[in-house]
Amino acid sequence: MKRITRKHIQQLAVLVALSLSFTGCVGYQLGSMLPPDISSVYIPTFVNETTEPFIEVETTQAAIVQFQLDGSLEVVREDQADAVLNVTVKNFELEPVGYSKIRRTAANEYRLVLTASIVFKRISTGEVLVMYPAVTGWSTFPYQGDLASAKRAALPDAAEKLGYNIVKRVVETW
Repeated sequence: MKRITRKHIQQLAVLVALSLSFTGCVGYQLGSMLPPDISSVYIPTFVNETTEPFIEVETTQAAIVQFQLDGSLEVVREDQADAVLNVTVKNFELEPVGYSKIRRTAANEYRLVLTASIVFKRISTGEVLVMYPAVTGWSTFPYQGDLASAKRAALPDAAEKLGYNIVKRVVETW
């Protein structure tokens, strides 16, 4: 009968550790998991259903940049696209998140939250591939000076996060 040595136990422990570490990779796929016939997207200017003027321009541009950074889908003109992404900005909300120590009812920090619905469709058939009624992006900012200027300063960050979350919903759904 063979004697189990310390070396055998160490080798067994290494094998067990390696096998357990590789189980986390099961199902992982490098690159896009989109249908093979979808490699490009047309992104028309978002629809703005909020009372805040002109946010559709900032949010559309931010989403386009995020799609370009991700690289899973090429952003192209409508006549060249495999799919179209329709986005409606539904809500522009300011939430107070910090208050003055002196005047406890006076907010000195806010969170700007953008909420949008998305519909990602195959152009050739009109088939809806991805649909989410609520995707959000946000930014927290200090209230200094006037609120209108503070909101304008916070919008690019909130729009960037909204764009990033839209890309995640479209690309990672698959």
